[in-house]
Amino acid sequence: MSAAPIKVLVIDDEPPIRKLLRMGLSTQGYEILEASSGRIALEKLTEEPALIILDLGLPDIQGHELLRTIRARNESVPIVVLSSRGDEAGKVQALDLGADDYLTKPFGMDELLARLRAALRHQLQVQGERPVFRTGDLSVDLVRRIVKLGEREIKLSPKEYDLLRVLVQHAGKVLTHRFLLKELWDELTDAQYLRVYVRQLRQKIEADPERPQYVLTETGIGYRLKAGD
Repeated sequence: MSAAPIKVLVIDDEPPIRKLLRMGLSTQGYEILEASSGRIALEKLTEEPALIILDLGLPDIQGHELLRTIRARNESVPIVVLSSRGDEAGKVQALDLGADDYLTKPFGMDELLARLRAALRHQLQVQGERPVFRTGDLSVDLVRRIVKLGEREIKLSPKEYDLLRVLVQHAGKVLTHRFLLKELWDELTDAQYLRVYVRQLRQKIEADPERPQYVLTETGIGYRLKAGD
């Protein structure tokens, strides 16, 4: 017996975009639910989609307000936001409200599919609470607080480890500067503190800190840890 297809709720008021997503996702075996407005989207939540693609520019409900409402009803469903080019503040706000990722229009279908797979992997990791996280040669034992590159143990300061732990817990997800500062210092402080610790962490876990493979920068927004294997 084959597994049931994964339901994806596409929330977008532009018929050409919905058609593009319907065709592209259907060929990959996803079951598509469509909503052209925020009101319809809230009704579709009763069908329990496993993924949500949300365009912030809707005719009836402000996109960020809809995101807040969806997240209040379902804390774990992965949400990938579609935003217009140049709307950096909107992207940051969406991520702070609980979006897992974002794509800027126009976007490539291959990139969207990769982002959806990463969001699903992250959700499974959170649900499974795996004690050891692995990506490439990097492994992080969250129980024993041991970090390794291959077989070599990496010594981190307490704050460097705290930074890595938060990134691991949200691996594959873009974390804003504001979110990380609040998680690590319990208050909003100068983002320069964060940059210093990210640089120090990269010096210890990256083969080339100037071209990081694990701790990736989302310019003007925050950081993303490469999703686990």
